[in-house]
Amino acid sequence: MGVFITGGTGFIGKYLLANLAQREGDIFVLVREGSEAKIGALCELLRVDADRFTLVKGDLTAPMLGLSAADQDKLYNRVDEFIHSAAIYDITANAKSNGDINVEGTRQALELAKVLGAKCFNHLSSIAVAGLYPGVFNEQMFEQAEGLDINPYLRTKHDSEALVRQQTELPYRIFRPSMVVGHSKTGEIDKIDGPYYLFKTLQKLRDILPSWIPALGIQGGEFNMVPVDYVADAIDHIIHTEDTQGQCYHLVDNPGTKMIEALDVFSRAAHGSRLSVGVSPGVTGFIPGPIRAAIMNLPAVQHLIEQTLSSLNIPKEALGLLDLKTRFDDSNTRRALAGTEISVPPLRDYAGVLWDFWERNLDPQRMGSQTLEEHVDGKVVLITGASSGIGLSLANRVAEAGAKVILVARDEDNLAKVEAELLAKGAEVAYYPCDLNDLDACDKLIDDVIADHGGIDVLVNNAGRSIRRSLKLTYERFHDFERTMQLNYFAPVRLTMRALPSMVERGGAHVVNISTIAVMAGYAPKFSAYVASKSALDAWSRSAGAEYREHNVSFTNVHMPLVRTPMIEATKIYNFAPTLSPEEAVAMIEEALLEQPAEVNTGMGSAMRAASILAPKLYELLMSTTYKMFPDSAAAQGLPEEEVKPTPEQVALSALMSGNYL
Repeated sequence: MGVFITGGTGFIGKYLLANLAQREGDIFVLVREGSEAKIGALCELLRVDADRFTLVKGDLTAPMLGLSAADQDKLYNRVDEFIHSAAIYDITANAKSNGDINVEGTRQALELAKVLGAKCFNHLSSIAVAGLYPGVFNEQMFEQAEGLDINPYLRTKHDSEALVRQQTELPYRIFRPSMVVGHSKTGEIDKIDGPYYLFKTLQKLRDILPSWIPALGIQGGEFNMVPVDYVADAIDHIIHTEDTQGQCYHLVDNPGTKMIEALDVFSRAAHGSRLSVGVSPGVTGFIPGPIRAAIMNLPAVQHLIEQTLSSLNIPKEALGLLDLKTRFDDSNTRRALAGTEISVPPLRDYAGVLWDFWERNLDPQRMGSQTLEEHVDGKVVLITGASSGIGLSLANRVAEAGAKVILVARDEDNLAKVEAELLAKGAEVAYYPCDLNDLDACDKLIDDVIADHGGIDVLVNNAGRSIRRSLKLTYERFHDFERTMQLNYFAPVRLTMRALPSMVERGGAHVVNISTIAVMAGYAPKFSAYVASKSALDAWSRSAGAEYREHNVSFTNVHMPLVRTPMIEATKIYNFAPTLSPEEAVAMIEEALLEQPAEVNTGMGSAMRAASILAPKLYELLMSTTYKMFPDSAAAQGLPEEEVKPTPEQVALSALMSGNYL
């Protein structure tokens, strides 16, 4: 048997080639001029002998697919099965691109198949030809499709299949795959599409919510998907089976999966939460259509939708396909595959493989700026509190990554020492001594840095003051609250406010605030002054982030657990508590710099937040217990230092509250 195939280097096509190569007969593969090497690479990847294929140069957008008259003569009467696999499978592509490839490409493929004397034309269509049909769409249905104009892709898939159905010279088979996902054994896929648009949302949900807490998902409609190896195996078998011409074959998972069920499977594959409850995309259906349309078309609403979808890497075109009511009958396919081992595996059996391949190879964060070096090289990064602790470790890391580091702290001698060490490593660095308690000095600092270095790309508000003292010892120490608020809240706000006009003028910047894990639950006995000041900065940053998003200035609050720095040395009990090293703390800040999220948290912090919401009284009791078990330090009580040895109960509770302030 002779086979001619278009789209052989495409996602479905390459697996078809691998199957065809195991059979007898000639295999002619259409390739664009200059892309011959792709076949060699695919053969190596799929472990197929390249000699099994005869490459034919052509162009999908040209008449007769660009085949020369000589090639047409050579192939005449040598093609039994013409497989037209080439197409645009992309809901985000524009009408012209879809039309040129999907419709005109199919028209020219049909003409070429006739000229070559092909015995059958096999057309890879799609279940998209059904559009938004509300019910069961069987393999005999075609004209009954509805809502095709919602997206150019739906329309062109329907129009291209119509060309095959309307011609009478060639016998045909039509294959309609549902959403094609990665290989069920390797997870391999070549682009983000279909359910993969929602993977980033699931990943973010996993990172902020403990897996034992159920979460809301999207109820949605039918979410039919099949792995690419099933599609290739089914097509290969059917075209080599007698009495299968003149039929349409749905390559679908039957019965299908509801969106909420599919997302739950993927969430569990990602080690995330169970999505046990779904919110329907049609939740606004009770609003009269004209009013709903008017609301949705408001510029502010459109901007909000676009910004939200952009942050989640979901194309706007996907919204209209979230609540599909179409189900697909696949009786023809089941009959054709009867007696074989070809079937759609259960999604839960291969979802983990799909997720693993996506997270390792297609995660947009990894596909973009993958390293800190790529992200901050040549940028001006200002770090307050840079002479010790977290600030010093961060200064070393961003300097190593190629940033121009601006060191800020009170002690000029220490700053000069840090500058000398970084210069010796070849870093570009400058220091500015500044007492951040002086708001006028804050203004001058920012003005000087902008004048000397042209602006600030990243501002890290790291300098801070922590006071561990119970309220009963603070009755006569109101200045504890004033000085903590001054350094932890007013100073970073003043610095940021002074820098914002320049940041907007430069086209964007990133403000990173080093906050505390205690903010996430709002409880921290003995740290009322500290947590209140950091909570204020958190709230201010979220408001500022909303206002300056359109100016490309992002704000991130990094909720640090306990870090072993000079700031905690006065509390001797911390010598026995689990803490992060400054280097581990810098890893959290590096995540903030790379992804620019609204906040960076730890699993413990997320669990604390969830517990405080779900069981506030219980959580308050836990915090009260820690208050009683961990007394004020000798320094807080104004007493001479003494040796501190933790009790077994204290050790156990500090392990339970790992990373929290006690």
